[in-house]
Amino acid sequence: MKKLTVLMLCLFFANILCAQDQQAIRITNRSTQKEILIKENKRIIVETTDGKKLSGRFSVADNTITIDNEKLEIANIVSLKRNRLVTSSLTTGLLVYGGTLTAGFGVLIGVLIQPSAFLLVIPAAGMIYAGIKSPNFNKKYKTQKDWTFEPITLSE
Repeated sequence: MKKLTVLMLCLFFANILCAQDQQAIRITNRSTQKEILIKENKRIIVETTDGKKLSGRFSVADNTITIDNEKLEIANIVSLKRNRLVTSSLTTGLLVYGGTLTAGFGVLIGVLIQPSAFLLVIPAAGMIYAGIKSPNFNKKYKTQKDWTFEPITLSE
């Protein structure tokens, strides 16, 4: 009797774990019929029709998405872009760190060896600025380029 009870409880919990639906945004190109899925709780950057830019993890409810406690209608989205944490932190870190090293070496070499090495500070400043601006090399999906956004439910 104990084995049967334990088996039933295990099957019940396994069913609950597997039966959870997950929300996502389907991005479809009308002309090529290409589809991209972005699951809930992923990091995205969104531009709206009124010019707002929001970034962060999103959640989907009905026909709206929520980013940092701000609700947006999906119809008001002009562009959407993935913002992977690893990519943004690596590019930011490498550019800022590399720019700082370049500026430091330029100043050291300029003071101790060759005064023309001070010119290394110019590209170093550019690298630091680019690192602070945090470049994102992921594709931007715009409604102007025939992309549509719709919320869907994924059942596993």
